[in-house]
Amino acid sequence: MTDHLRFFHHESPFQLESGLWIPKLRLAYTCFGNLNAAGDNAVWVFHALTANADPTDWWPGLVGHGKLIDPDQHFIVCVNMPGSCYGSFNPLDIHPGTGESYLHYFPFFTTRDMARAYQPLRKALGINKIRLGIGGSMGGQQLLEWAVDEPELFEHIVPISTNAAHSAWGKAFNASQRFAIENDETWQTQSSDAGSNGLKTARSIALLSYRNYNTYHKAQQDDAHDRISDFKSESYQRYQGEKLAKRFNAICYYKLTKSMDAHNVGRGRGDLSAALGKIRAKTLVIGILSDLLFPISEQHYLAENIPNAQFSAIDSFYGHDGFLLENEKISAAIQANFPSLFPNIKQANHTLLPCVQG
Repeated sequence: MTDHLRFFHHESPFQLESGLWIPKLRLAYTCFGNLNAAGDNAVWVFHALTANADPTDWWPGLVGHGKLIDPDQHFIVCVNMPGSCYGSFNPLDIHPGTGESYLHYFPFFTTRDMARAYQPLRKALGINKIRLGIGGSMGGQQLLEWAVDEPELFEHIVPISTNAAHSAWGKAFNASQRFAIENDETWQTQSSDAGSNGLKTARSIALLSYRNYNTYHKAQQDDAHDRISDFKSESYQRYQGEKLAKRFNAICYYKLTKSMDAHNVGRGRGDLSAALGKIRAKTLVIGILSDLLFPISEQHYLAENIPNAQFSAIDSFYGHDGFLLENEKISAAIQANFPSLFPNIKQANHTLLPCVQG
């Protein structure tokens, strides 16, 4: 866990989209740099499913000293999403009514609930305007929810490899992962370790959506042509599953995938197009051409329905994980579209595709 972690305690009751009231709410977050007197130089970074509140840890090519998002220029904030096991209110917390951990009975947060949970923290930090909001995957979903909910708050937004509503394809992947967790014989136990072996299998399933055929063919192809078992790709899947199970909690993972499935900015707002039409921030939508989980068509839809949005497609070997790994290409696209945000960085040559308004 990062040494920079801070905690915000919202002591007033907080209402979820379901109608349930949470007596109080804790958010773990990091901030880097200094907020200016006007309170308008903030960059809010949104993390994805199993990341933490320190973007310098999981996005080091994009956030940090000398990087595009530099604490010497910006006040950088990142919050651990509610439900995650990295510091914010989550299933391992103690229920005030029972004196025991919530575990399976943890309240359901939607991505809209998450975005709204950040609003009291934003005010407490003295941020009046968010100069740039940026996030990929589930982080991008939260960004879009907030940009729709408070259209005047964001000056610029960059949703990456994300969507306006989670797709049937994405929900099927998440459901299959939850099936794996449910089939762990420990799942129904009231224990913080419930489903940990199932989480290993869930991660193996998820990896197939994060990468693609070419990624595995190049990185996991066996060198020995006479091998008939113990294949490299099998070992890789097992290793990645065990690696996640050591650092993440199965109940948290199970709940968060449900939160992702419920993502739909159009809910209660007419429809997707009407909701996206509320966004007033200058927008750059970035998609990864090889992304199987959030295909490029979903980013095209965002760009076509967010007023005056720009669109940039990035070619990547890494599939969906490209949003975490293609730092130079992402930096170049953002810098080219929003040069005034980064006056001390030489502008890169990056061609933006024009958006066709729908």
